[in-house]
Amino acid sequence: MQSYTIGQAARLLGVSPDTARRWADAGRVATHRDESGRRLIDGRDLAAFSVEIAQGGTGDEEETYTSARNAFPGIVTAVKLGDIAAQVEIQAGPHRLVSLLTREAVEELGLEVGMQATARVKSTSVHIDRT
Repeated sequence: MQSYTIGQAARLLGVSPDTARRWADAGRVATHRDESGRRLIDGRDLAAFSVEIAQGGTGDEEETYTSARNAFPGIVTAVKLGDIAAQVEIQAGPHRLVSLLTREAVEELGLEVGMQATARVKSTSVHIDRT
């Protein structure tokens, strides 16, 4: 499973690294240390936490999250596979995006809960780029 540094987690959550560090220090999201001593957050834990703060708020003042050219970098929070189609949910800061795509596309991208991905939006269509 992919793990994220505090800085990467902050970017995915749409907050400053200081805010993400305070949340980790307060025990709101679990961290562990790698061999070099950096604090990391497990991808599944980060995915669950991103949904939690999006639904219930953070209790802190947040920076405004904006997209550049309709690109929403975030973290995959759910993947539902059918026989032919699939549904992928991404939490990008305070934004939850859902895309319906083929099962084959999900498998080719190797999408799973906890990994980084970017939702690209044009009109009513959402495309997923693995990052």
